[in-house]
Parts: sequence; structure tokens; C-alpha cells
Amino acid sequence: MENEIKEIKAIVTMPPYAPYIDEVLKHPRVSGIRLNTVMPKKESYENLLKRLNEKTRMNNKELWIDLKCRQLRVKNYGVPPFTEILLSHRIKVHTPCKIYFSDRKESATLLEVNRNRLIMQKGPKRVVGPGESVTIVHPTLKIDGYLTNKDKRYIEAGNKIGINKYMLSFVEKKQDIDDFGKYNADAEIRLKIESQKGLDYVINENDNGKLMAARGDLFMQLHWPHLMIDAVETILRKDPTAWVASRLFDSMGENEEPKCEEIGDVDNLLRMGYKTFMFGDEVCLERTSIIGALNLFSIMAKRYERGK
Repeated sequence: MENEIKEIKAIVTMPPYAPYIDEVLKHPRVSGIRLNTVMPKKESYENLLKRLNEKTRMNNKELWIDLKCRQLRVKNYGVPPFTEILLSHRIKVHTPCKIYFSDRKESATLLEVNRNRLIMQKGPKRVVGPGESVTIVHPTLKIDGYLTNKDKRYIEAGNKIGINKYMLSFVEKKQDIDDFGKYNADAEIRLKIESQKGLDYVINENDNGKLMAARGDLFMQLHWPHLMIDAVETILRKDPTAWVASRLFDSMGENEEPKCEEIGDVDNLLRMGYKTFMFGDEVCLERTSIIGALNLFSIMAKRYERGK
């Protein structure tokens, strides 16, 4: 395959033990891989990062560690019928309000909050498990703290090994960046914009770029779906080097074929001027889906590269 550095690049989310990681790293469109720290591991933090770092360096690619920060996640198993969920963070919010699980596929009415313990009226109707994302779209929501204990352990392990590239989830204010800087002030970072408060930060405060339009949660957090168009355009205007992430050819993870609207979506992002695309979890869980998605992306990207 070609070895030259591409103008339009892909970052691929890699399951830690995927047998096809070497094939992905050799793809000419891939500039690096992302470790989603929600994914389970069977080794120490240091050994995991050391192994992945060695693989990326051998292929002259980058390893990015995606810290979860204030992203809300389920901590326990909830088996229906049940009314209690434990979260990764303590929160405050006016109740009753709506709560969503995993991309709005399940919802419930939140009645009471006690620190990180949620009492719901009923639902969701299926088992909810550890690591599953939670969305509460309410203007009174306040989340206690930023970096999680797991985030800090990954940073500590990364410091020992010399890993220096991190994605910070749900950045909403300068203090979030300062909190990370206490543990690694010299790291290269990407700020994942995933909420309305994050967009407000981009518009009113951010002057240093390093942005990422993280569309997975951002789509969930916006009050109306069509606001996503303004959001990704705003982020790119503020930072012409911004990345765009998630909801890229996700249907290929199920049937290995893209939907027509997904092709149009990626083409629209290319027309806007995005140059770095991060593929999310869904399409990356199988070799056939991610390699197929990368090959399709590469063909589409060639139309927008200089001299093409």
C-alpha cells in the first residue's frame, strides 16, 4: 500500500485485543488509533499502553488515549423491573426529568437523585450494564468533578511509558483543561465537544483550537437534531484543524454495507473542510466493517485532496 502521509486522515477506535490491529495500522489512510478507556482490559494499565504504543510506533502511527472525564456512565447492572441506577459521577438536577440510555434507545423518568444514585419511576425495559452511556438533557444538570479515578490511572501509566496524546471528553470550560494539566502539562490534547455547554465554551472562550466535534454524544445532547449542522460548522470555523468523530458508517458494523445517507453525511463533512475523521466504536468492532469503511472513506477523500 502507499506510504505517503495523506492530507485527509482517519483515527480508528481499536478494541485492545483486536486481532486485526496490525492490518488497520498499515492502512494508508490511518494516522493513528484511539483507545476507548471504557473497554475492558486483562492486563495492567502500563502493560496495555506499552503494547499498543509499540505497535503504533512500529507503523509510524499515533496512539491516542480517550479519557472519559465527566461523561456519565452506568456503574452497576440493572435488571428490569428496577428503579435504581448508580452513575460514574455524583450529579444534581431538577427532577422529575427524562434520562436516556445508549443513544436514546431506552429512556426512563428520573424521580430523585442522591449523589450518584438515581431513582426512576420505571424502566428502562432491558438490562443496563456497567460502562453504558447515560444522557440527561436538562439545563439544571451539574456533574461533580472532571477526571475519573480511572482517567488518572491511565495518565499515570502513560507518563511512565512516555505516551503524550489524549482526548478529553465533555470539555465545557477552561478549568477542565487545567484539571488535566495538573497531571500532564505537556501533553498534546484534543478537546471533545459533546454538549451545549461545550459549544458555548467553543463560541465564548476557546481561542487555542485543538477541537473535536464528537458527534456521538453531541447529537444526544442537543435539543433538536438539526442543530448538529450548526454545531459542526461552528467548531470548524473556530478551529480549521478540528477533527470530526463518530456516527461514521456505523451501519457497516451490522451489515457491512453503508447506507446512502451515511455516504452523503461523510461527503458533507468533507465539503465543510474537515480533514481528520475519527471512527467510533460501532464500525470498528469487526475487521470486515472497519477495513471496508476505511476503503470507502479513502475513495471519497481523494476527491477533496489537493491536486486530485
